[in-house]
Amino acid sequence: MTADQRPKYAHRLKDIQSFKVMKLLARANQLQAAGHEVVHMEVGEPDFETPPSIVSAGIDALRAGKTKYTPAQGIPELRALLSRHYADEHGVDVAPSRIFITAGSSGALLLVTALLLNPNEGLLMTDPGYPCNRHFLKAFSGEGHLVPVSAAESYQLSAESVARHWQASTRGVLLASPANPTGAIIDEANLKSVAASVRQRGGHLVVDEIYHGLTYGSHKPSTILAFDSEAFVINSFSKYFGMTGWRLGWLIVPDSAVAEVEKLAQNLFICPSSIAQEAARAAFSAEARDIMERQREAFQQRRDFLVPALRELGFGIERMPEGAFYIYATLPSGLAVESEAFCDNLLENHYVAVTPGTDFGFYRANEHVRFSYAQRLNRLELGVDRIRRAVAAYGLA
Repeated sequence: MTADQRPKYAHRLKDIQSFKVMKLLARANQLQAAGHEVVHMEVGEPDFETPPSIVSAGIDALRAGKTKYTPAQGIPELRALLSRHYADEHGVDVAPSRIFITAGSSGALLLVTALLLNPNEGLLMTDPGYPCNRHFLKAFSGEGHLVPVSAAESYQLSAESVARHWQASTRGVLLASPANPTGAIIDEANLKSVAASVRQRGGHLVVDEIYHGLTYGSHKPSTILAFDSEAFVINSFSKYFGMTGWRLGWLIVPDSAVAEVEKLAQNLFICPSSIAQEAARAAFSAEARDIMERQREAFQQRRDFLVPALRELGFGIERMPEGAFYIYATLPSGLAVESEAFCDNLLENHYVAVTPGTDFGFYRANEHVRFSYAQRLNRLELGVDRIRRAVAAYGLA
């Protein structure tokens, strides 16, 4: 086949990078299938099973024949439960009419991107940040306007950085709190000032709150809806609620956007999974919430073990992660290797999977790796022991 005979695909694909963590996971699974015991510290998926009451509700829905299309916006009962959740958790009045149930938080971000961006327009977002965000924008011929952030800035944007990086083509700001890969929370004062800065420029504010239930100590982030009813909120049943494979999330939009988002949802998705929606109704039961809180406490114990253990091995962790289940760390000083090569060596020779910083952006990415502590404590202990041997092989420990 000549070059002229090869299939032609859209130009945007050249600017969309592969999701490295998923390639790592695939390779780790290959090694496992070959008989190697791999410690998974790469993927952001809780090791806990979905709470039994949620599973039972899904089974009951199947047996009851609730397998038909639902409204594109989602079933009214689940949207009403989410409305009550915001009133109980945050003291915020969110009308069910503003809530859209989506195919995971990815479906929510897809709707927001389609709603807000024209070709060559973009959103400001942090570097490092969740990589799929900028790739969603690119799929609609938009751009992620990446703003380098560090531990000194709490890995978050500020009103000042928004003002400095705003361009003529900027349509708004995308924040994440707690953030992936850093676990950083934006404090309330900063959140308010960013919201004001965006409003001043006539832009839109989108806030990813999918790790809201997974915060530790006294850190409990405020929803942006407490300060800005015009903001767009993305959330998910995947992380705190433990429903990754169910592929269910939600999007909260301003009243003015409801009709347009519904039109997009009808055309892009028809509707979310009927069975997953029925199951998620049980996520707000006392039984399920008790389980989720115990799981949150377990995540905190894992964080409190792993951060000092990695620091002892020379990894730089300038800021204790406040939420989610990730640690974003610099490689040990003097390690003459970049992050992707380090991660490849760690997986192939020591059977520990961690994610290179290059998956999350460009700013000092080759110096960083992300550790996920969404595994049992004894697995993390095994992982640390193997990482110690890997670092020692470079002559540093």
